[in-house]
Amino acid sequence: MSTPKDLFGGGVAVITGAGAGIGAGLARYAAREVGMTVVLADVDAAAIAALRAELERHGGRALDVVCDVRDPDAVERLAATAFRDAGPVRLLVNNAGVEQFGYLWDTPVANWERLVSINISGVFHGIKAFLPRMMAEPGRSWVWNLSSIGGVGAAPLQAPYIMSKHAVLALTECLRQEVELAGHGHHVHVQAVLPGAVASNIFESAGAVEDGDVAAAEDHRAAMLRIKAQAMDPIDAARVFFDQAAADEFYLLSQPFVADAMAERADTLTRRRAPRLPQGEFTVPAS
Repeated sequence: MSTPKDLFGGGVAVITGAGAGIGAGLARYAAREVGMTVVLADVDAAAIAALRAELERHGGRALDVVCDVRDPDAVERLAATAFRDAGPVRLLVNNAGVEQFGYLWDTPVANWERLVSINISGVFHGIKAFLPRMMAEPGRSWVWNLSSIGGVGAAPLQAPYIMSKHAVLALTECLRQEVELAGHGHHVHVQAVLPGAVASNIFESAGAVEDGDVAAAEDHRAAMLRIKAQAMDPIDAARVFFDQAAADEFYLLSQPFVADAMAERADTLTRRRAPRLPQGEFTVPAS
């Protein structure tokens, strides 16, 4: 069986949202363990510049490109820069994402629109800019779109995020079929990444609510931060994702309990029962 180094080593990886969390973990693992040139894309210029310097100190090759995935022109420039300055892209990781806490009816419209434009449209912009170039290359390539354990379930007080991750999963499943239908399935591999609890700063930076039940939103943030304290290291998650990708899995899962959530979702749909309110840390009593 092929190893990640066999498939990805020596190639170019482009990772959006690479400044922190899962994106930074993927970048570190790809550069240090797999031997890839990594194009770091993020809106946080200082974060990706520091990460590039870190990777280069350890003998890696990296390029940092400031990019807001909400802007299709910026993502197109990212693709042009990556292919011109780093080489043909072997791995595209559409990872950039943000969270939102609070009751859906309390969510500020601006926060909703920002989340949709990053979590969903950002993935589309990545596909639009990179995939035609990748399909035109003769070598094998991979597209990873970041969904989440939230993409196969439901949870209160973070509906915008959960909705967006369902959308990314559906987009990725359809994209897999379309790439095959267009005759590129033999060399362009589309895969869905479903992290469970993986350490990042997404909960700290999550959108808040300004009116309504602010306490419920902040209590939920606190609950998610307690879960984060037990979360998987991003580099360990990256190792799992690369191993599963090399094994030609479609759903790349950070932890076994993500598969349990998938089975629970399937059972909910098969039995046609209403979603159950989660118990434990994920449930915050109404204020």
